[in-house]
Amino acid sequence: MAKKKFKLEFGFVSIMLIIFCLALIAIDITLKYIEEGQQWMFGVIPGFIWVEYGHHNYGAAFSFLANAPWGQTFLTVFSAVLLCIIIAAFILVPERFTFLKTALAMVIAGAVGNLVDRLMFGYVRDFVWVNMLFSTACCNFADFFIVFGIIFAIVDFLFLNEWALIPLTKRAKAAQAKEKEQASKDSKN
Repeated sequence: MAKKKFKLEFGFVSIMLIIFCLALIAIDITLKYIEEGQQWMFGVIPGFIWVEYGHHNYGAAFSFLANAPWGQTFLTVFSAVLLCIIIAAFILVPERFTFLKTALAMVIAGAVGNLVDRLMFGYVRDFVWVNMLFSTACCNFADFFIVFGIIFAIVDFLFLNEWALIPLTKRAKAAQAKEKEQASKDSKN
């Protein structure tokens, strides 16, 4: 069986997704800046989503590690390391995996947006409240980019790309059939 080599996959799709990523970062940082300056307070969907200014999260999701004296340093370093890994994945993922690369670009944008806050202020600026049935969470657009990016990546891995666990697309099914055929040929040799 031939060894598969990693190679840099950087073309038109990657360039367009970098522009998309930069736009998402700009949107997140701009909204945080405007929200603080104008002190937004309004409902988006009554009882479900509302905006309130002035919430600072010194921890991670749901204020995890907010009260730990070493929490901010750990989260900053952890975010930076994870961001480097995700950027490397973005570069190594083949151009044909547009959906996965889009998901990675969204996660990168969210991670950068929140990392900028941590480095500049020592906390993340949150202002969007979401009622999640039994709990509420305060977040920002960077958090939305991360969550939706992860959801898109999971959907891609489960159903869409050629390595999908449960292939639903013609491309995924064809790629897996070709891989099985090649494995069968290799085992006979």
